[in-house]
Amino acid sequence: MKMKRPSCFLKGTLKRVTLFAVVVCFLYILKLSFGPEECDMKKMHYVDPERVKRAQKYAELIQQGECRPSFVKKEMNRLFAEKYRANIFPFVREDIYGYEDVFKYKPPFGFHKNSHKLQNLLKLLPEHDLPENLKSKHCKRCVVVGSGGILHGLELGHVLNDFDIVIRLNNAPVQGYTDHVGNKTTIRMTYPEGAPLSENEYNPQSLFVVVLFKSVDFNWLQAVVKNEALPLWVRLFFWKQVAEKIPVTPKQFRILNPIIIKETALDILQYPEPRSKFWGWDKNVPTIGVTAVVLATHLCDEVSLAGFGYDLRQPNTPLHYYDNLCMAAMEGQTMHNVTTETKFLQKLIKEGIVKDLSGGIQCEFCKKPS
Repeated sequence: MKMKRPSCFLKGTLKRVTLFAVVVCFLYILKLSFGPEECDMKKMHYVDPERVKRAQKYAELIQQGECRPSFVKKEMNRLFAEKYRANIFPFVREDIYGYEDVFKYKPPFGFHKNSHKLQNLLKLLPEHDLPENLKSKHCKRCVVVGSGGILHGLELGHVLNDFDIVIRLNNAPVQGYTDHVGNKTTIRMTYPEGAPLSENEYNPQSLFVVVLFKSVDFNWLQAVVKNEALPLWVRLFFWKQVAEKIPVTPKQFRILNPIIIKETALDILQYPEPRSKFWGWDKNVPTIGVTAVVLATHLCDEVSLAGFGYDLRQPNTPLHYYDNLCMAAMEGQTMHNVTTETKFLQKLIKEGIVKDLSGGIQCEFCKKPS
């Protein structure tokens, strides 16, 4: 019996699929070739020595001030009432299956349709809380260190190192920038594409907190925890190169409770219900930075920020402290609503719930004494 040849319909479908794949690859290469405009670092804004002195003095006063137990949780409860859950557990634990709302949404807002993958991961992770030396501390001070270019030149590193918990975001480096950002890292919080590629940026004593944005992120985390090679088919689902070796032990890994993202996005920021598109989301996902701030309110008693603030009115200012991307690069992104986030952070600062050490959101130390 002779085998039937593929029908014309099948041939046409294969051609269309092939053409679509070629177009997607072409657009991706085009995007890499014409990426965000770079800033001329020689024209980087001059940092007034007087501003440096004021910033350092202000940061030192905040760090040395009274630590008030449960202060930030009480204030968040006061400001947001039922929108904020003070007793939520920050990192995913084995008893998470008792919380139905965790499985209502898909990542990053929940673990819908990823229950089995999560179960496999939790078997590999022996710890799900802060280390005992921090957990038992009577009153904890947190500082969330953002990646903003505003940090460059303020030389706040020595003050940031004195906080009990220093949270760093994504691939923001410490090496080469310690004067500005310090060298203490208690928590590195990121998603697969944001994890540092250099092994020198990992402190074996710090926690590595992963935000799971999509189904293949579970595969990535399992591979790095087990120190296994990432399958080629998994790599194809990431929009940039991901780290394949994270030099920390399994007991240092944590998974962010997705309820914190859901709480931040849907309850506090009042974003619309999650509606994923063919690629990415429609400005309803909070940045890692704002998510880390909300996480800090669950972990600590006092919370400060440094390196936060997107000033879209100054498109030619440096976006980050460690590269030469311009602020204008934020205009093209479609996932985050930085205007809404800025208003939220301004509210926290005006209400005295958190402190802005670098003055990028609201500058308290910029006010001249009367």
